[in-house]
Amino acid sequence: MPQTETCPTAGTGTWTEAEIRQQPASWLRALNAIDNLRQSLEQFLAPLLLNEDLRIVLTGAGTSAFIGEIIAPWLTRYTGKNFSALPTTDLVTNPMDYLNTAHPLLLVSFGRSGNSPESLAAIELANQLVPECHHLVITCNEGGSLYQNARDDGNAFALLMPAETHDRGFAMTSSITTMMLSCLAAFAPAVFNVGAFRDVAERCRSILASLDDVREGVFGSLPWKRVAYLGSGGLQGAAREAALKVLELTAGRLAAFYDSPAGFRHGPKSLVDDETLVVVFISSHPYTRRYDLDLLAELRRDNQAMRVLAIAAEPDAMVEQGPHILLPPSRGFNDVELAFCFLMYAQMFALSESLKAGITPDTPSASGAVNRVVQGVVIHAWQA
Repeated sequence: MPQTETCPTAGTGTWTEAEIRQQPASWLRALNAIDNLRQSLEQFLAPLLLNEDLRIVLTGAGTSAFIGEIIAPWLTRYTGKNFSALPTTDLVTNPMDYLNTAHPLLLVSFGRSGNSPESLAAIELANQLVPECHHLVITCNEGGSLYQNARDDGNAFALLMPAETHDRGFAMTSSITTMMLSCLAAFAPAVFNVGAFRDVAERCRSILASLDDVREGVFGSLPWKRVAYLGSGGLQGAAREAALKVLELTAGRLAAFYDSPAGFRHGPKSLVDDETLVVVFISSHPYTRRYDLDLLAELRRDNQAMRVLAIAAEPDAMVEQGPHILLPPSRGFNDVELAFCFLMYAQMFALSESLKAGITPDTPSASGAVNRVVQGVVIHAWQA
């Protein structure tokens, strides 16, 4: 991975930490850039969104796929449009199951590098199989194929993130959150704009400032061997991303799992033992929150886990009966806004566990078994 700049010396001296900490500033830069493109972006999107049959599919590979899982539920409810999340890794292997030729399609492709083979193949397949197909590309790399190809495609529009979000570290950190925010700003500008989102950025800046020395352990320094993240609705997508971060940055030494609080009872709870950390992301929605708190209370009564930690925005007697983190004070946030805050803790926890394991966070896979941009993928020509 070519480097043209000196690695940061502050904190852990890693790109990974620098890229985690830069996020609030990068988000506001991204929103300003979208504001400057707003007229042309609206000219592209508005005619498409008038079509009631339009499918809007949010896609990407790995962490980029989880963006859709986090935001699609909220976007569907807020806009009334047909949003869904679909990994490119599924779309490429089974296009016949996911590409409906009868419905116009807007494929929203996320990519840090913009060079993942599945992301490029997904666009090709969509163009092949869907007669009315359009593309919104959201990427962090101006030199990547996703961005370059979209610039030359009359049916595509490309949003380029601030250059610093093309993360140099192995794990996607500032790239995922900035692409996530940019998609929200594209489809819900009344809610996700510089003025409104500044509160989220400030809250996350406070969270990061409170985690001054990650070597001390973000969720404590107990010798857990597995972690389970739980979240409801779009927060399950945040839980999935949180689990992947710690799995990646510890090179698999800390086993990581995710689920919804309601789903966890149906078998997956079997993994909990006295070497397990369970982290519950508590929803801000009063109805959903009741289910989260029920499971939180159950896990604490079971007394099987090494630690059951709740992360919540508001004080609650049930949350405060055991280990918990309350977010810094702010206005009321919806769950998709909370996802940004919860991911700050998850990213810093993954970094702290990587350091605890004696691993270099920027290049955790010493064997080269996994790579920053996936390798070894053979894309086969479509055959009906």
